[in-house]
Amino acid sequence: MARKGYTVPSPIQLQCIPAVLAGHDVMAAAQTGTGKTAGFTLPLLERLRHGPHARSGVVRALVLTPTRELAAQVAESVVAYGHFLDLRCDVVFGGVKINPQINRLQKGADVLVATPGRLMDLHQQRALRLDRVEILVLDEADRMLDMGFIRDIQKILALLPPRRQNLLFSATFSGSIRKLATGLLHQPVQLQATPENRTAATVEHLLHPCDMARKPDLLAHLIATNNWQQVLVFARTKHGANRMAERLSQAGMLASAIHGNKSQGARTRALAGFKNGELRVLVATDLAARGIDIHQLPHVVNLDLPNQAEDYVHRIGRTGRAGHTGHAISLVAAEEVELLRAIERMIGATLPRQEVPGFEPKVLSAPPLDLSGGRGRGGGGARPSRSPGASARNGGRSARPLRR
Repeated sequence: MARKGYTVPSPIQLQCIPAVLAGHDVMAAAQTGTGKTAGFTLPLLERLRHGPHARSGVVRALVLTPTRELAAQVAESVVAYGHFLDLRCDVVFGGVKINPQINRLQKGADVLVATPGRLMDLHQQRALRLDRVEILVLDEADRMLDMGFIRDIQKILALLPPRRQNLLFSATFSGSIRKLATGLLHQPVQLQATPENRTAATVEHLLHPCDMARKPDLLAHLIATNNWQQVLVFARTKHGANRMAERLSQAGMLASAIHGNKSQGARTRALAGFKNGELRVLVATDLAARGIDIHQLPHVVNLDLPNQAEDYVHRIGRTGRAGHTGHAISLVAAEEVELLRAIERMIGATLPRQEVPGFEPKVLSAPPLDLSGGRGRGGGGARPSRSPGASARNGGRSARPLRR
């Protein structure tokens, strides 16, 4: 753990590790950035190391994730935490050739991290056996349901032995998640790392009112003026992500887009370049950004507000991790007033507003929400103060960053 930068366990780790070691099923509400991967990986590895190693085609522990990026990230953590253990870990997902995965799985896997679709493909080709699985982990189960994986999950569950340990992790306990848990978990220990739909206390929030057409120019201005060197930008559409990345590249800022239409190789290269600092800006859609885990990522920008208020929490959870301060900046047009109100109601606070000189919105929002400094619904407004989102030298109106 020290090699990974941990000095003390996070709250979810304090709760989860003893429960998993004791063999209990677990249902945990844990948002991204809470340390949940270590929370289930460490005790999982401890339990596996005392049993017989996996044989040909056999999987002992199965971790299901919604996206390729998250699968790769979890597998990387499993390998790191199990560095000194004689256990075999593998990861499989779509978008790459299946034959190398089939060949690797002939040796079996003590821990297999997989996306549901590729796992079913491999099973249909008889490349692996799931009837010996001892531990099942559903990571970001809410996102898997949102992406329509419920049928694949049900098929996978039917292939598993009835006696096994089940661990379910979700950002929220929605009705669909509770329904899934009812048929999956046996007398689970219920854990909650943070209140549902609340943002991390280490994240500073700021909203810049802006006309829709001026958002690309404002984003380029903010990055250049504040000299941001590592920025994750969320766009609502794949086309919008491509256009924004091209706009920033034309302005001399190395940027790339990552979304579902990109090949797996292109997505992997872009993410690697962003992590190692070669890329200054990564523009992502919500689904493609799952699994992006970067130590001390300083800035997340909402170019567009998400259609689902819960995704605001997912997005900004990419910053302010492991006790480090992060900045979440949202560029909000009058057309997005209702989306903003939904977010503020969900998190129980009003996002501080700050107009950027030269980018003041010409289109005014309708009452009761005033994008240029009024109080929205949701309570907890902020008084004017200095904020990180725009430089003081620009003469911008400032507001106290929201800490929740």
